[in-house]
Amino acid sequence: MPATDPKDDLQRYLQRARDAVLWKLDGLSEYDVRRPLVPTGTNLLGLVKHLASIEAGYLGDSFNRPYPEPVPWLAEDAEPNADMWATADESRQSVVDFYRRVWAHSDATITALDLDALGSVAWWPVERRETTLHRILIHMIEETNRHAGHADIVRELIDGAAGLRPNVSNLPEQNEAWWIDYVSRLEATARAAADS
Repeated sequence: MPATDPKDDLQRYLQRARDAVLWKLDGLSEYDVRRPLVPTGTNLLGLVKHLASIEAGYLGDSFNRPYPEPVPWLAEDAEPNADMWATADESRQSVVDFYRRVWAHSDATITALDLDALGSVAWWPVERRETTLHRILIHMIEETNRHAGHADIVRELIDGAAGLRPNVSNLPEQNEAWWIDYVSRLEATARAAADS
């Protein structure tokens, strides 16, 4: 197996996760990308806005390369969770474009710095605030994939669409009847376990 550059590997995994999150918006209405489907209000467009916002901080501010645009929903006086939903004035396209601009800024940071470059995450506890680009990349991959998982579930709740990425469902290829039976068996198993 040929050797690969660790930084390229990390950047590729981050980009796959970014792409997966945006893919979950495809084909949905403005209402559906904004619908809160769980008690905490998680919604697809909010996940995109949140990921863009935190990536701007982790791969910008933390390495003295601040993202050049204002991010008012993260200001001290912003309402709680303002980064987790898009206002009616923030179009889907503006949020997606913001995320893509953040990617470009983050990718420039990744390109410019070595993996052992030191940064400082102002919102982390003092004793672990100093960190490296390597650690932040792993953190962003973890964070982006975590929210991609949330997006998977939210999208499935909206219209039943599921899968890892376009053309790769990562699910057994079965018909609708099989899935209905499968879910029924899982429900029966859960009830049986609860009754025992």
